[in-house]
Amino acid sequence: MLSGQLVRRLFSMSGRVCLSRGSSGSGIIGPIEAAIRTKLEQALNPEVLELRNESSGHAVPPGSETHFRVAVVSSRFEGLSPLQRHRLVHAALSEELAGPVHALAIQARTPAQWRENPQLDTSPPCLGGSKKTRGTS
Repeated sequence: MLSGQLVRRLFSMSGRVCLSRGSSGSGIIGPIEAAIRTKLEQALNPEVLELRNESSGHAVPPGSETHFRVAVVSSRFEGLSPLQRHRLVHAALSEELAGPVHALAIQARTPAQWRENPQLDTSPPCLGGSKKTRGTS
């Protein structure tokens, strides 16, 4: 059963789809995740914003907010190349990307593109460590 707080967050964008999923399934949204959501909502006025904290799948302490995947669907992306779309997302999140966020996977689509494929991609499993510790050069 969904908690009242989670239900309010899911429908906080007045008719827009707004999801947040931590890979731990705890439903707890940390301060960095909340800041990412707020900044993307303000900068891009998305029709769909899916944000997933994938930190627990990486070699980081429990409760970390360092690895995220985001799907942003906005009419602001119309006529822009994928690089230009990513630059808009990076500009909105410059503070987080300069500090606590180590990795951000971005799906930036127009509403028409999202209707064709409305899914958030999945990240490959983290191998952990570096190439040196995995025995490759």
